[in-house]
Amino acid sequence: MTEHGFALFDTDIGRCGIAWGARGIIGVQLPEAGEARTRARLVRRHPHAREAPPPADVRRVIDSIVSLLGGQASDLSAAALDMDGLPEFDRRVYEVARGIAPGATLSYGEIAARLGERGLARDVGQALGRNPFPIIVPCHRVLAAGGKAGGFSANGGVTTKLRLLTIERARTSDAPTLFDGDRAFGFALKPKAQRRR
Repeated sequence: MTEHGFALFDTDIGRCGIAWGARGIIGVQLPEAGEARTRARLVRRHPHAREAPPPADVRRVIDSIVSLLGGQASDLSAAALDMDGLPEFDRRVYEVARGIAPGATLSYGEIAARLGERGLARDVGQALGRNPFPIIVPCHRVLAAGGKAGGFSANGGVTTKLRLLTIERARTSDAPTLFDGDRAFGFALKPKAQRRR
């Protein structure tokens, strides 16, 4: 990656964007109300970037994002991110968030505790609200206390966050589901060997 560039690409949730530079990905844009708005927001955030075909390493990241948003397991942990100019605290938050697997969640407080900063859950939320790399830094996998959704700064807000979590089949609370089979709903699932075929 040698020049600053950006590209738009289609996903199951809409047209996204990505911007890159010599040191890695500099931004990801989730869909706005239309392609023109997605492009405009990406250009506003990265005015030095020019629309261009993505280099091979960026293309691989795009393919992984498309797969993940299509409901397939996809690992974005190796995507190179250029975090120059970001506050040190934000970088630390993003590194912890990158370790949350698809389908899993952490709370803002749990991330603060992992950083050794138990009282900074609100600061963690603010750092994630500034996240320039959504999906790669999966801020949608971070919830408020008690499994509540918390905030989400992308277009659509919490609705978009919950949609992303649904795509990943994440549980957002400890409440039993109909299919847990833990007798919470008066029944238990039989072991596979005992089920009728």
